[in-house]
Amino acid sequence: MASEAGEADQDESVDEEELILASNGKPETENEEEGEASDDDEDEEPRLKYASLTQHLKTVYRNGDATSAFLVAGDKMIIGTHNGNIHVLSVPSLNPIRVYHAHTASVSGLSISPFPPPLAATKLDAVNRIASEHRGSTKPSTPKSKNDSPSSRTPQQQGVPLTPSNMIYIASSSIDGNVCVASLTDPKDVQLRNFGRPVQTVSLSPDYRADRSYLSGGMAGNLVLTVGGRSGTSSTSTTTGSAAASASGWLGVIGLGGNTGRDQVLHSGEGAISTIKWSLSGKYIVWVNEQGIKIMRSSLHLETGESEFAWKRISHTDHPNRPGWDEMAGIWKAHVEWIDEAGLESDDGYSTTNGSLEKLRDPPDLERLKTPQKSRRTEKLVVGWSGTIWIINVHPGGVGVGKEVGERKLGRAEVVTILRIDCIISGISLYTPNLLLVLAYITPEEDTSNTTDTKPGRHRRKNALQPEMRIIDITTKEEVSVADTLNMSRFESLSATDYHLGVLPAMRISSKATMQRGAFEAIGGGIEAIGGGIWDATMYPARLFSSSVSVRSGGSPGSSVKAASDADTKASLTSAQISEIPNPATLAHGMKIFIHSPYDCVIATKPSLSDHISWLESHEFYEDAWNLLNRNPEAVHGQSDRSSDSPSSTPTKTQGSLVDFFADDSSQTTVSGQRNPNSQAEKEKRRIGDKWVKQLISKEDWSKAGRICGQVLDISSSWEHWVWTFAQANKYEEITPYIPTSQLRPPLPSLVYELMLGHYVQTDRLRLRELLERWTPDLFDAGVVIEAIESKLKAGDVREDSTEDGETGRDWRILMESLAKLYLANGQPRKALSCYIHLQDADATMSLIAEYHLVSAVSDDIPGFILLRVSKSQQKSAPLSELSTATLEPIRLLVAETHHGIVQPDTVIQQLEKRYKMPHPYLFFYFRALWTGDIAQDAQETATPKAATEERLLAIEGKTLVSDHADTAVHLFAEYDRPLLMEFLKSSQSYDLALASKLCEERKYIPELVYLLSKEGRTAKALRLIIESLNDVSQAIAFAKEQNDASLWEDLLDYSMNKPRFIRGLLEEVGTSIDPLKLVKRIPLGLEIEGLREGLGRMLRGYEVQESISEGVARVLRGEVNAAMQQRGRGQRMGVRFDVAKHHHDESSNHLDSKKPKNPPKKIRPGYCVGCGEMFTEHDKAYLIAFPCAHIFHLPCLLKSGKPDSDLPDVLSTFDTLDPDDEGGYDRSIGQKVDHAALLRTIVGEGCPVAEHHMDDGVG
Repeated sequence: MASEAGEADQDESVDEEELILASNGKPETENEEEGEASDDDEDEEPRLKYASLTQHLKTVYRNGDATSAFLVAGDKMIIGTHNGNIHVLSVPSLNPIRVYHAHTASVSGLSISPFPPPLAATKLDAVNRIASEHRGSTKPSTPKSKNDSPSSRTPQQQGVPLTPSNMIYIASSSIDGNVCVASLTDPKDVQLRNFGRPVQTVSLSPDYRADRSYLSGGMAGNLVLTVGGRSGTSSTSTTTGSAAASASGWLGVIGLGGNTGRDQVLHSGEGAISTIKWSLSGKYIVWVNEQGIKIMRSSLHLETGESEFAWKRISHTDHPNRPGWDEMAGIWKAHVEWIDEAGLESDDGYSTTNGSLEKLRDPPDLERLKTPQKSRRTEKLVVGWSGTIWIINVHPGGVGVGKEVGERKLGRAEVVTILRIDCIISGISLYTPNLLLVLAYITPEEDTSNTTDTKPGRHRRKNALQPEMRIIDITTKEEVSVADTLNMSRFESLSATDYHLGVLPAMRISSKATMQRGAFEAIGGGIEAIGGGIWDATMYPARLFSSSVSVRSGGSPGSSVKAASDADTKASLTSAQISEIPNPATLAHGMKIFIHSPYDCVIATKPSLSDHISWLESHEFYEDAWNLLNRNPEAVHGQSDRSSDSPSSTPTKTQGSLVDFFADDSSQTTVSGQRNPNSQAEKEKRRIGDKWVKQLISKEDWSKAGRICGQVLDISSSWEHWVWTFAQANKYEEITPYIPTSQLRPPLPSLVYELMLGHYVQTDRLRLRELLERWTPDLFDAGVVIEAIESKLKAGDVREDSTEDGETGRDWRILMESLAKLYLANGQPRKALSCYIHLQDADATMSLIAEYHLVSAVSDDIPGFILLRVSKSQQKSAPLSELSTATLEPIRLLVAETHHGIVQPDTVIQQLEKRYKMPHPYLFFYFRALWTGDIAQDAQETATPKAATEERLLAIEGKTLVSDHADTAVHLFAEYDRPLLMEFLKSSQSYDLALASKLCEERKYIPELVYLLSKEGRTAKALRLIIESLNDVSQAIAFAKEQNDASLWEDLLDYSMNKPRFIRGLLEEVGTSIDPLKLVKRIPLGLEIEGLREGLGRMLRGYEVQESISEGVARVLRGEVNAAMQQRGRGQRMGVRFDVAKHHHDESSNHLDSKKPKNPPKKIRPGYCVGCGEMFTEHDKAYLIAFPCAHIFHLPCLLKSGKPDSDLPDVLSTFDTLDPDDEGGYDRSIGQKVDHAALLRTIVGEGCPVAEHHMDDGVG
């Protein structure tokens, strides 16, 4: 029962009360009910699953050695032994990475830097690391004897790969008084320092690679900070007080000694120090001595102005106040754990409903775990000491506020929870944000029954009890489940300090990452990153599924974890081969909990989906097991094939393979979204489903059993078996609704369906009709069922005049309808039509005629066919809408057959006009359906684009057919559908305008008449009708705008000048169609017009908008013109490059006049005149004219192409006035330049004549 704590913390206040928890997680007042609750405890699902790793650590326990210290982090497991050896193993393979002899006595503490170690940079790094571990190289071994020399103690070992996850330092402390710090990758980078007294604990700086500092403490009671030291040396601490240490320190100060490092005592005088641990961010340090728990600020990550905070204590919490403390203070070791909250399991992964897991969430993503701890402000610390648990939040300091503004404050520690339990804590950590993991050492109870044999002064040591793993809810202060009792080797002789608890946080590669496979497929299946990277479970598939190690929970009140040998794993594997197989529990992606004793190592993980399913099945919760497997089919990959691995299909607590118990389904992925009936998941669902159905039938719950059959059965053999089972028990009603309505593969025998239908033909015709509607004819033989129905009808007990449930002829109609449907399914539509005629079922008849094109049978009496649904009373008095509804299907069918060419419109018109006087509604219905293309039986049939297109095409064809009888259509539409009349008048050109106008005038259809008059060209009369008959100024203005006739506007203005409402309408709506001044001037003086101001304002605003738009358009146009002109100017000013040939002999100056071709050559070459074809030389005296198209002419040649020969002397003489040899005079004469340019512009004219000639010929 919970009780308040008797002692408060010295420095911090605790808001929550301290509770003492009973070992079974119940209040002490309920212990008397333990006998009644024992059965419930046995049925409670375990919160953790366990596996023994002892057989994988044979190299550790070689030569009778036992472990004394343990640490797991990232992808490394580090173990210290009583012989002083340090074993570094990889996780999850547990293969030795390095073994070295560090001490001559028991290792008391371990630490690594950085903590946690870095993850593998890529999967390829992990592949390289693990591949190197499996190349068959000689494994490192432990020393053979303690007397071996250092060189012989460690055999030649293979070098450790230089991967990021291996770049760590390992520190170990020992009761021999030494601290050893060694690099994992560099055997030469090692320091050994002697402190003179047993050292209980050591903690490396998170940045040891840079600052070479660590903290240590032990029996001397000093918290020592050691900085520096030279690699490969052994030194003595300056705190020992020996002469050698003093001399070394003094010489080092004056610079004459070697670099042996320096030691600083940060705290002392409060008894032996049992624990030191650096926080995950490196900002804080917690250490525990006999007086209590202390937290100080480290020298790392200090901000500006915080240098005085280095190594300053910020918190103290007193030691537990419990009986026997003075005697046991040096034995009860405190356990501290800085919590990485990002690596915890999820709180909502469990539910207390029926003690079962209802929801399993994935652990946090790996990216989240990579977030630096120093970015998380508050750090959480969990301390377990003796039987007391503290949860402490360490808050960072900062700038003070209020009276302390401007001053920087040191951080503070807040004790948020204190719990007391009835055991000694051997290890502690957080499992989820609200659940504590406690490794409990149970103190033997005092035995007072026999005290006479005990001699005074002699104490008999009691055998220790088995340790327990407890999970405690921080919120409710109670254990959430029965404690798991761990059966460790030689537990009777072990003490609380012999057990260790290590936790690897939950990690997960992002689900978006794709499994890469390549050259390493021959080695293993895949790599997932757990720490630095792990092997996938597919690495050793044959060996993995043959593993024989399994630890199960059993017993009461706790569960005893035992290592059992699987009877089904007697494969030809040696023990060495089995030990090489990575334990599947170490491959789990959730949190991994390691429990270590001197002779055993056990791993605990969160139960997977497959574990949960196995537990549900073993407790006969088949419904929950099947539903969970249905939602998570990937869970089956974590279970072994029970049909081959075990003689019993029901899992038990003591049997099952290692993979069956420990496979992690959370690592599985669904390869395909399609359901494969032959997959292992579907087979497992069928197996559990069969058990579920058997369970229900054994309870005589046939109704639920039938429903579950429909849910869990998916193969024909199972269905056939269970249908016959139900039929033999005469439970047709319970199974029939769930029989598959679609064909299975392989198909379900038709006899199953025929059996059911035959039963209901004889007993229940209503259910027969329901089944025939649900079951498609391809499931059974229609002929067999037809024969059964015909036999029933011939028997005479079901007749047309028989009464069932007060309804005459009900069963007869059901049998006839069923017979008609079966005839259709059997390919006999005419017999089906005969059945529907006997039933007088117009709907079915119409559907059958439309589907099988049987309308030819009724084409001789089309009026009777149309009136199939119309009674005589309806013909006389029914409204048009009712008649339209009654004749809809026949009309649609006639229209469809008209489009097919079977029934011609002329035939329909002749027969209807012969029976009825014009106009009559039935011909109108026919014409309307033709015009609109209405042939669809259901609106859903036209939902697809293809159907909509077909409907439009049919409507176009129907309009053509109606237009062939346009005058009749005008008469019918004018009588029954005026909107359709206007549509027809606008769409068709086949009707008589005069006849249509006369008809509209007689009926006073003014809008239709206005349209017809405008179509005839009598717009003035049409406008007059709008003004006089409709009195609608808006329509009049719209009509005038549509006609765009100035005389029509004049007529409108004349008609409107004596109508103020029309004048206002013109002002508001005429816009820019007419001159507004003209409109305003024509308004009569003195005429009162309501809303004149608003009308004028609206007109002016319209003009302003129009003017603004026009100005904007003009501005844009000017900008485009300017841009085009600038572009054209740049092109004209652009130079054209051409080459001039050089000749060393003089040529005649009159070469231009001799032998010139009158037509340009066909081939134009660069450096040649296009006109004469001669090469340009540097002695040419004639002007060269070049165009942007790269065509170059001599000036005379260009003139010949554009001017008559008679004008050439005049033009050339004009150029001769500019002396080309007088360059100085030419350069200084601006007028000559202008004249020269103007003359050239005149000569060039339209541009290059050759390019223009090509453009005229369509070239370019």
